[in-house]
Amino acid sequence: MKPRKLLSQRHPILYFLAVWTRRLKRITEWYTDGKKYAKTRSINKLSNRIKKHQSVLLKKLGDNNAQLQINKVTNLKIAVKNIDGILIKPGETFSFCKLVGLPTKNKGYLPGMELSFGEARAGIGGGICQISNLIHWLVIHSPLTVTERYHHSFDPFPDDGRVLPFGSGATVFYNYRDYQFTNHTEQTFQVNLWFTEKCLEGELRINEELDYTYHVIEKDHQFLKIDHQFYRKNEIWREKILKFEGGRVIETELLTRNFARVTYEPENYIEG
Repeated sequence: MKPRKLLSQRHPILYFLAVWTRRLKRITEWYTDGKKYAKTRSINKLSNRIKKHQSVLLKKLGDNNAQLQINKVTNLKIAVKNIDGILIKPGETFSFCKLVGLPTKNKGYLPGMELSFGEARAGIGGGICQISNLIHWLVIHSPLTVTERYHHSFDPFPDDGRVLPFGSGATVFYNYRDYQFTNHTEQTFQVNLWFTEKCLEGELRINEELDYTYHVIEKDHQFLKIDHQFYRKNEIWREKILKFEGGRVIETELLTRNFARVTYEPENYIEG
């Protein structure tokens, strides 16, 4: 039996009003919450790299979505221009939605794939979560503090060359589902993003070298079948490692536990 639709799903005008009520609330918060938001960008890279990662631009995600994938690349290139080179100084907060703004046709955004209400569908600006996913992976390899993060409540596609643990990303939807992190250190950080022929690439830099590094791992990954429905679970852990003293682990931290509905049948699963 299909999940019962929300009232806002059955009446588009109610959905529109609900979304903009939340958006206006967030805009008000940007001016009243007392946070100092990062806004300075620099073409000059900071001296030390903390972490680098790349994400494939075109992936096989279900059927009949080739054009949405191509459109996504256009969306990514527009959004990246608002983030590349951003400096996060001591006491500042990075806000993805505040920097990127509302994706609209007038800005050149195209219909791309987005996940909403338990299904994959086309939406203006769809696909830019690939940027927030990449940035989050960089950030959790640093002493920066993630203060707002959301992830999808379901997994719509089988893994296709996945290199990062399931549930290690960060989804955004302008502007009330934001991705934010705060710099509580005395150092300045910088996010740099660029494109190669096949990938979106990014790095996190800092103005002075740290004495430690981070290692992020996945534990207890399983597919489950419960009452004829498939689910996926895992845990994301982080180790803080001294660069000296033989790479000694000085701290182990559970970052998140994931449990999400799966909309496909996995090859291997456990009956729950």
